[in-house]
Amino acid sequence: MAGTSRATTEGKLTHKVISMQIRTTPDGFDLLLDGRLILSHRSDAPALFVGRGEERMDMYRGNFDIEDYVVERVPLAHATVSGNEIALAAAPGQPTRLTLTLEGGERDGTIAFVSADAAINRLWLRVAAETDERVWGGGEQMSYFDLRGRRFPFWTSEPGVGRDKTTEITFKSDVTGKAGGDYWTTNYPQPTYVSSRRYALHVETTAYSAFDFRRQDFHEIEVWAIPERIALTARPTFADLVEALSARFGRQPPLPEWVYNGAIIGLKDGGGSFTRLERFVEAGSAVSGLWCEDWVGLRHTSFGARLFWDWRANEERYPDLSRRIAELGDRGIRFLGYVNPYLAVDGTLFPEAEAAGYFAKDADGKTALVDFGQFDCGVVDFTNPDAAAWFAERVIGQNMLDYGLSGWMADFGEYLPIDVHLANGVDAKLMHNAWPVLWAEVNARAVASRGKTGEALFFMRAGFSGVQKHCPLLWAGDQSVDFSRHDGLVTVICGALSSGLLGNAYHHSDIGGYTSLFGNVRTAELIMRWSEMAAFTPVMRSHEGNRPRDNLQIDQDGEVLAHFARMTRIYVHLVPYLKSLVNEATTRGLPAQRPLFLHFEDDPRAYAVEDAYLYGPDLLVAPVWQAGRDRWTTYLPHGADWVHVWSGERFVGGTETEIAAPFGEPPVFHRAGSAFTELFAGLRAL
Repeated sequence: MAGTSRATTEGKLTHKVISMQIRTTPDGFDLLLDGRLILSHRSDAPALFVGRGEERMDMYRGNFDIEDYVVERVPLAHATVSGNEIALAAAPGQPTRLTLTLEGGERDGTIAFVSADAAINRLWLRVAAETDERVWGGGEQMSYFDLRGRRFPFWTSEPGVGRDKTTEITFKSDVTGKAGGDYWTTNYPQPTYVSSRRYALHVETTAYSAFDFRRQDFHEIEVWAIPERIALTARPTFADLVEALSARFGRQPPLPEWVYNGAIIGLKDGGGSFTRLERFVEAGSAVSGLWCEDWVGLRHTSFGARLFWDWRANEERYPDLSRRIAELGDRGIRFLGYVNPYLAVDGTLFPEAEAAGYFAKDADGKTALVDFGQFDCGVVDFTNPDAAAWFAERVIGQNMLDYGLSGWMADFGEYLPIDVHLANGVDAKLMHNAWPVLWAEVNARAVASRGKTGEALFFMRAGFSGVQKHCPLLWAGDQSVDFSRHDGLVTVICGALSSGLLGNAYHHSDIGGYTSLFGNVRTAELIMRWSEMAAFTPVMRSHEGNRPRDNLQIDQDGEVLAHFARMTRIYVHLVPYLKSLVNEATTRGLPAQRPLFLHFEDDPRAYAVEDAYLYGPDLLVAPVWQAGRDRWTTYLPHGADWVHVWSGERFVGGTETEIAAPFGEPPVFHRAGSAFTELFAGLRAL
């Protein structure tokens, strides 16, 4: 490594840290990664600012109202470069307030931060940008795939209902329960972005942070703490970049073999769920599982029927459940349930956990109770190793896996209150974003303890950096039961693409949506269009929604049921192709659902598509996500010819293509010459 020096010549390269380069100038420096300009710092245009802020955070049932009063924001205009360190001060002769230490590997680098002032609790960093640059990622973003032009805070929370402040449903949700949400609210945020310049930036922090992409010449990163470091990764192709990120954050095991048998049917009708399952089978549905989230029993609230949060089988609602699970297993159908990291005060597990001291505490040292809407719960403190081990073994291991469950929805994870006291002594504001990862780890630990990794399947909506290592399957959360732009069917595509770039290989959603409020109910058309999309995702799973009695269910309409059954057969028909995608996910970390540009980097128009996706390298899926449409237009990327799977008609890539899209024939195309051409052609016979 080069010795200490100060630059006196414009553009002189004075230091190199393997692939990262510090190019000093008379009044600053440039930082480059594999030839890409990352930071451009000048005394009159500094890249770094520090200061102090006083935040206000109010939580209401998983929804947060957050604002910041900035007490101080100081530009660190003066930089002194010494070896692989950069000392930053407000002006020459003033004390150093922040020191950067640069480390590097082959096309990878890190910037570590050390503050000389303990009072500093805000950092702003300006990253060099290009006018036509695009950026993606941010965790699981539901409204916009390309993040450019907007600001995105990263704080795990309920996404909100409607998520569009101009709509009536969002307004009503805000007024009645502070639950309206916005374009950036998400269960799974992550301070990581992928740039069209083929590099990725990740902030290693669990503090509240935000990426602001509204400026043409720089991206501004804001962190409500001094982060440990920022990690940079550059690769020559997007596929290589995604592979590197998935290796960094962790890869999922292969999907269980039983999943390939068909759809997971979501019913919550007590013992009647088994009877209703037969309607699906008799209609010709391919079925891999019966998912009954109400296996623990119900309580009734103004929001609708809610589960009884005491994680054990309720044999009053599901008589002789263990026997019926075994009978399903003999038919190749698995049984799935539900769990979350909280325990209801009126359940049987609550006193057991409280006696052992496993709950987070309030300011008085007593068990902190959280109002979840007409019932209170304790928060199991996963920073306490004994509490985490107890939940993994006692709740998931004994009550679920040993009982016969093959999977479950691992719900919530984003609700950690910011005023509780935790066993590890870390401020809950810093643990809040980390909570979904701890929750995923508890579930994965339980599965591994029974030797069922890759066999038992749990799915989560909440996440943060590192959840990839533990969670085998994401689901898109609680979409509204409609075609709305910010909370309906189309948001599932955005969620799959954004999270997939960051190492989450498998994604799926509630067929037909979940949230039904203020008279908003499902239509047959919505269920049918959602089923069409789900057939071209790694996992098909239905859901009855939060208000089953108010909403149309698949088995209540003969046409809808027949359509759904056919879509499950399409899913099963594609299993040989899906298995090839699972193999790619296991070996390279590539997601099953991919943005068009991942395989068509030389086509500028492919970068703008966010309502269609590549299902692996050879299928292009453009779901009909608007009501009343029987024709659909989508872009077919340049660089391949495309064959419409239903008609066999061939199209030249690089064109906007309008196609007939009746029910049962969603806009799907395969690459001409694909090794799976014969398999794809077989779809026309189903």
